[in-house]
Amino acid sequence: MTWGTTAEERALAFPCDGIVDAPACYWRGVTVDAPPAKAFRWLCQLRAAPYSYDWIDNLGRRSPQRLTPGLDKLAVGQRVMYIFDLVSFERDKHITVRLRRQGVFGQLLGDGAVSYVVGRADVGGARLLAKLTVRYPRGPLGWLMRAVLPWGDLVMMRRQLLNLKRLAERGEPAPGALTR
Repeated sequence: MTWGTTAEERALAFPCDGIVDAPACYWRGVTVDAPPAKAFRWLCQLRAAPYSYDWIDNLGRRSPQRLTPGLDKLAVGQRVMYIFDLVSFERDKHITVRLRRQGVFGQLLGDGAVSYVVGRADVGGARLLAKLTVRYPRGPLGWLMRAVLPWGDLVMMRRQLLNLKRLAERGEPAPGALTR
């Protein structure tokens, strides 16, 4: 249940490690032909929208196609993609989010955390890696989620990372130009 990552990348320590007790883990990754700071700035946009299939997970609204000023001003506790809270970040390096437990998704999916990590690509540009850790709920609902979530997340997060890649590779002003 991985996409776009190497064995070496999957062996790395991620900030979400240890947040969820006894998790199942899934990795995704993409190379972005843009500086790491610009790829990170697009990750900050996840505060506004999920950037996957908008008709499914953004109630039909289009995810912003331009950088939104101020979304890069991160603080622990901020809501991200509607169903997550920001639990840690390091500017230009990573954002780590945890599933909000007090909603339908927390009850349905169990406990989950995701780290989006930005690193330098071997050939220039950036590597955008994501690791999802999840502890499924007990009982029949957990069995169902174990069968459905990995495939659903693969489809949705693949689209998300490809959308963020496309947007970061466009000719936009430097990240600092829009945050003043």
